[in-house]
Order: sequence, then structure tokens, then C-alpha cells
Amino acid sequence: MTALFGVPVDAAYHLVYALTNILTPVLGGVAAVAGIVVFTAAVRLLVMPLSFRAMRGQAALARLAPKVEALRKRHARQPERLQRELSALYAREGTSVLGSVTPLLAQWPVFSVLYLLFRSPDVGGGPNRLLSRHMLGVPLGGHWLSGASVLSAQTGVFLGVFALLAAICWLSARVARRMSAAASQQAGPAGAPASPAGAPGTTRSLGLLTKVLPYITVVIAAFAPLAAAVYLVTSTGWSVAERWLFVRGTLRERADRS
Repeated sequence: MTALFGVPVDAAYHLVYALTNILTPVLGGVAAVAGIVVFTAAVRLLVMPLSFRAMRGQAALARLAPKVEALRKRHARQPERLQRELSALYAREGTSVLGSVTPLLAQWPVFSVLYLLFRSPDVGGGPNRLLSRHMLGVPLGGHWLSGASVLSAQTGVFLGVFALLAAICWLSARVARRMSAAASQQAGPAGAPASPAGAPGTTRSLGLLTKVLPYITVVIAAFAPLAAAVYLVTSTGWSVAERWLFVRGTLRERADRS
């Protein structure tokens, strides 16, 4: 574990372990799993304003895409003029290219701490006792196929978690497409994203990348301990819920205006 995250990881460990002890009389063997879920949800709730700010920035950039493309064509041979015009456009709309990125970057330290916590065998100079807890008989510190046969109960638990995570990633991709469509419709009749003429290969590649990217989370979970996989399921599911609420709010605002 890096020294940079040592202190916050230790603090997060003690909080999750305290939650586990509190929940044990009620939930028994799954108390540690519940503690991970509750702690992850609480952290996501704290950073929710940053998440919604990032989504508003993404929607604003999607809405401005046709105007940005028009400026790029008009000032293709005047890069300095193009930069000034783009800066003026973003200033008028109260957004910027970094508006959708900066809030997400601000969340990375928090997510890094949580991920390190659930993949570190030692925390604060001692063993990570969370990883010795179990989920359906499988240690939270266990890895997929680590000494287990293909038909073992451990493999079954991991495959169930991977299937749940894949389903959440599928929902995430669908909600992301709805979010993009809502932003494009908000731009008006001319707001549909322009497809570069003569570049169907590029468009297909981008579409394929958009479909594949969400499932990288499943690949990460396959190489992480079960506790980290539980965290990924919780955090990814929370992200889907946030995007769904954002899309629903955007559609409701448009209906009210019309």
C-alpha cells in the first residue's frame, strides 16, 4: 500500500470494521458484506454533488456539440481565433471542457482508498480482518479460482457476483445512451451529434468502445478479492442510480418548459 493512502485506508478500515461489529448481532455471517455496502453507499452519498456536477457538465458539452463543430469548421485555419470563440461560447453557457472531468477526478482519491482497503491483506501494521470474513462461505479475501475447482461453491459465488456486476454494467450502458439522447434532444433539431462524413469506421469504433468500456469493471473484479468485487457492485450500481435520476430530472425539466 502506498504511503499516500496509508492513513485514509486505515481510517476507512476501522470504520468498516466497526460497522461489521455493529451489524453482526443482526446479520451474522454477512455482516462484513453489509458493512462494505453501507460504507460504500455512505461515501457515494457524500460525493453525490460532485457526480451530478460532472453529469451536468457532460450534458452541457453534448448540448453544445453542434455549435462547437460549427466553430471548428468556420475557424479551421485560425486556431487562435477558434480557441477564443470556444472560450467565449463556454463562458456564455457557464461550462467548460473541464466541467465534466474535474468533479470526477476529485472523486478518484476516495474510490482509490476504498479499492485499496478491499484488496490489501495488511492494514495499519496488522492483518486486514475484513478479508477473513465470509460471504456464503467464501472468504472476502479470496480470489476467483484461487485453489478452487471450476465446480466449487467458491466459483459459484464469484460467478454470481460477476453476473450481477455484468447486469449492472449493461444497465449503465443503457442509461448512458439515454443520457446522451436526452442531451442531444435538448439541443434542438440540430442537436443530433454530427457523424463525420466519410468516416463510418471511426463511428463504428467509437460505438463499439462505448459498448465495451462498462464491462471492464467485470474484468477488474475477476482479478480482485471478493470484498473488492462487492465494493464494485455497490459503487457501480450507485452510479447507475445517479445517472437514472439525472436523466429523469432532465426529461421532467424539459416537459415542464414545454
